[in-house]
Amino acid sequence: MKPRIERIRERLSNGFDASSIEVIDDSHLHVGHAGARDGRGHFRVRIVSTAFEGLRPIQRHQLVYRALGDMMQTDIHALSIAAFTPAEAG
Repeated sequence: MKPRIERIRERLSNGFDASSIEVIDDSHLHVGHAGARDGRGHFRVRIVSTAFEGLRPIQRHQLVYRALGDMMQTDIHALSIAAFTPAEAG
């Protein structure tokens, strides 16, 4: 099985026509935290896609959650999302 970080990146790549996707695993910073004890991780995502044009931040986050699907219940305890349009990413 692929590492979680690769599976996250793959799901985001499949869900978006993104010009940039960065996934950072911060799980090591949360050792002993309730979410870490059950085996799920803490991640940061930075994604740039035209799919976010005209959307409010909450709508962008919902698209990311939808692309990750069941991983939000099985693999991810906490997710920090930075979702930008190409113009916003500069």
